[in-house]
This record gives sequence, C-alpha cells and structure tokens, in this order.
Amino acid sequence: MRFAQRLVAAAALGLPFACHADPDEYVNTPSVEYGEREFDFKYGTARVNDLDQRASASSLGVGYGATPWWFTEAYLKVHKEPGDRTRYDAFEWENKFQLTEPNRYPVDVGLLTEIEIPKEHAIEGYELKVGPLFQFDTGALRWNANLFLQRSIRGAADEPRVTELSYQLQAAYHLAHGLDVGAQAFGEMGQWDHWVPSDEQTHRIGPAVFGKVKLAGRAAIVYNAAWLIGAAKGAPDNTLRVQVEYEF
Repeated sequence: MRFAQRLVAAAALGLPFACHADPDEYVNTPSVEYGEREFDFKYGTARVNDLDQRASASSLGVGYGATPWWFTEAYLKVHKEPGDRTRYDAFEWENKFQLTEPNRYPVDVGLLTEIEIPKEHAIEGYELKVGPLFQFDTGALRWNANLFLQRSIRGAADEPRVTELSYQLQAAYHLAHGLDVGAQAFGEMGQWDHWVPSDEQTHRIGPAVFGKVKLAGRAAIVYNAAWLIGAAKGAPDNTLRVQVEYEF
C-alpha cells in the first residue's frame, strides 16, 4: 500500500490530536510485523523533585499486527502517586502505521495515534496523541526520533485545553547475541506554538540497554530499560523505566 493510502487508512481509524508523561513512557518505532501477537508490560518509577518519594506507573497491553503496515494494541494502565496506593488509571488504544517499506529509503517513517480514556474521564476528558515516527541507521548505530502532538478533549476540568508538543529520542549500538546499548531521551515543551519556560519543561536523558531472547518458532522476549536523569527543573530527578514484550 502506498504512503498516501496508509495515511488515509490512519485517518479513517481516527487520528487523535496535556498529557502528563508517565514514568513508564517508552520509545515507539515505525516497524510492523504482520501477524505478530504480543503481550507488553511496562513499568516506570520516578523520584519527585524536592520529595523523598517516588511516583510510579505500569501497564499491561495486548497487541496484534493486523496488516503488513498496521499494528494495534490496547493497554490497561495503573498509577501510583507519592504517599498513595496504586490505582487503576486509564485504558489506552494505540495504533501504529508503517508508512514506508523497511530499509527502502534512507529513513523509515511511521505514524502513531493514541486515545486514552482515564478513569476520571468525566472530569479529565479524553487524552489524544498523534505524531510521526522516524528511524535510520548510521553504521552500527540505529536512531529513532519521534514528535507528538497531545491534547485533552471534553471533560469538566477548568484547565485550558491546549495542544502540547513532546518528543522521544533513542540511539542503540548493536553489540552481539541480541544485545544493544545506547541512550534514550524524552521531553515535553508545553503548548506546541508557545513553549513554557525552560525550567518548566521536562527533559530526561540517560543510558539504555536493549535485548532480544529468541524462543521456539517465532516467539521471543524483547526488552529494554533506561535510567533517565532530569535535564530540566520541571523533570523528575531520576526515572527508571523497563519494558518487556513476549512476541509470538
């Protein structure tokens, strides 16, 4: 299917267009494996500034490669604020569209759309997210760079509804035996056309490890983890995030 046709298909499924970045946020990649099924677990914990306490978030998802260019996944998410217990947080539906054939062009391009339905959606509204996914190689290094627009709609909260801008960056160096090392970075800049002051932005960056353990047939366990340090006053001091997928 051509690039334009895939864009139309993405729009037909409802392109969602702030969101608070949870500590279990992960880097999206543009590739899709047709027919692949997966169980996806994510966990993250972050030290809150000026408090000797941590916030945490985790999710459990089920995904399916519905076509050679479309992967869809649904998540149940939980969250824990400092001093509180873990609570059910939201349901999320994520769709990823592979817009170019892998390795056919210098850059692989994809598109991500998400809709999140918080537990308190009558007050908080629905959180929508859309953005391009880019991936390219330079020697043994694989790079990923993603930009997202995020917005809350409906809901009874008094906060103004604005479209916010966030990014994800990743570099992975291939070693051997299914193991890579590299770095990840995440950040939110505020309203897309009027960024908040730099000390209110939430940039985090740090080392990461990636791995894949092959099992019988096409089954595999794929994992990645990162230790992120706050690079702006608005970011948590440090964040530990882990993702484990069982693909079959």
